Amino acid sequence: MIRPLIAATLAFALVAPVADAADEVVVYSARNEHLIKPLFDHYTAQTGVAVRYVTDKEGPLLQRLKAEGARTPADMLITVDAGNLWYAAESGVLAGIDSPVLNANVPANLRDPQGRWFGLSERARTIVYSTERVKPQELSTYEDLADPKWKGRLCLRTSKKVYNQSLVATLIARLGEDRAEQIVRGWVDNLAAAPFSNDTKAMEAVAAGQCDVTIVNTYYFGRLEKKQPDIKLAIFWPNQQTSGVHINVSGAGVTAHAKHPDAARQLLEWLSSEEAQVDFAGLNLEYPVNPKVATDPIVAAWGEFKADALNVNEAGRLQADAIRLMDRAGYR
Repeated sequence: MIRPLIAATLAFALVAPVADAADEVVVYSARNEHLIKPLFDHYTAQTGVAVRYVTDKEGPLLQRLKAEGARTPADMLITVDAGNLWYAAESGVLAGIDSPVLNANVPANLRDPQGRWFGLSERARTIVYSTERVKPQELSTYEDLADPKWKGRLCLRTSKKVYNQSLVATLIARLGEDRAEQIVRGWVDNLAAAPFSNDTKAMEAVAAGQCDVTIVNTYYFGRLEKKQPDIKLAIFWPNQQTSGVHINVSGAGVTAHAKHPDAARQLLEWLSSEEAQVDFAGLNLEYPVNPKVATDPIVAAWGEFKADALNVNEAGRLQADAIRLMDRAGYR
């Protein structure tokens, strides 16, 4: 038990800021280091403000913030999925800020109505299908994947991941709980295999012929496509005649007990800028939230689509309902 305690103490010491320092920001990030370090290095080189950070999964970071309370060294939290951002805000660890810069750079449906968090990159959770066994005209909507014609042909990631919880929460917001449950039960009935632990494994199952279609975040498709350019998979944009493709965000907020709130706000504003958005989105093959910024060419090659305009905050507000619904439907 001594070694973990020493490690935790050292980790805290590495990020603990000097109380009166005005030239650094401390960030807790659920976004992987290779996706944020280049941006932080750029910001430091440009402004002289040091960015110290700790990376971990979203759950442990949030629990750490809650446990530290007013003693936290963290000035900013970066995490993925609006569900996680909503929960962090509702847990009281994020402060509401009024920033004309952020309000101008981040569309209203991609940020918290109370200014506690702001989306910094956008991801679409869409359909990926086998180009060998499925014709695009066979596909239409998320709801249609519950149709018996897909029985034994559908693969899904586990319901335990927040990405699918947010998708189902959006179905509840759009269609009502009864209809959403009917759809999820249809998905479960159509599964060709037990849910997979991640999106990549679900796509690999489609490529291997274990199933014909799945639902994934687009950047997972991009990563797989870069590794296997000839893979017989393609993206389909669902719900183009109705609600649009389900979207979500990674995002950030200033912590409620930030020691350097102004410096944290300035970093957050910079991350939403045209200059930073190219890399914040491009490094992970996502879409920039700032509408003035062009999409990475790899991502742009997947084509344009109509996105769901629902505020992504709904993914968090209805997440507990979505989890209960998925459990009732037998979606594990």
